[in-house]
Amino acid sequence: MGCQLGKLAASERRGAGACTGPALTDAPPPATDPRLPLTAKQKYSMLASWKGISRAMEKTGICMFIKLFEENQDLLHMFEKFRQYRTKEEQINSTELAEHANNVMNTLDEGIKGLDDLDNFFAYIHQVGASHRRIPGFKVEYFWKIEAPFLAAVEATLGDRYTPNVENIYKITIKFILETLIEGYEKAGAPGNAT
Repeated sequence: MGCQLGKLAASERRGAGACTGPALTDAPPPATDPRLPLTAKQKYSMLASWKGISRAMEKTGICMFIKLFEENQDLLHMFEKFRQYRTKEEQINSTELAEHANNVMNTLDEGIKGLDDLDNFFAYIHQVGASHRRIPGFKVEYFWKIEAPFLAAVEATLGDRYTPNVENIYKITIKFILETLIEGYEKAGAPGNAT
């Protein structure tokens, strides 16, 4: 009798007798909002890897801005609080740059964590895009200048966790965020909208 019980337990561990319904792995992942350019699996991977970034927000943000200014020194004049810091060393040690980097990273954090509720995501990111209308001399194409520095900073923070798949997901995500910022910026400048 003990042998029969052992055989039954072993067969259940091997999956026999599990034919009563579909296996959990056979079920498709829940559908994502069609406005989101990520699959459910990509969104899950994005949110999981973002946890590594959120533990190093300031470092990642400073790295992002240093790379931005290395590639686009002409943009440094846009930042009143730290435009006088011309060298990489001065920028790394600037509390003003660190504060701005934190603000930008917190905005990205809110956006990425908001991918589960796209109505709120769009409202929030559109508002952030619109707020750039108040920056003297800001041009809409400047939004795109942060894309490569963002990806480089994420790669530096994640290290070997920045696989080709994760890189692709971050490229899709930052493009989506930047396009949404631009929509907010442009809608705020449309006739009839107050800036």
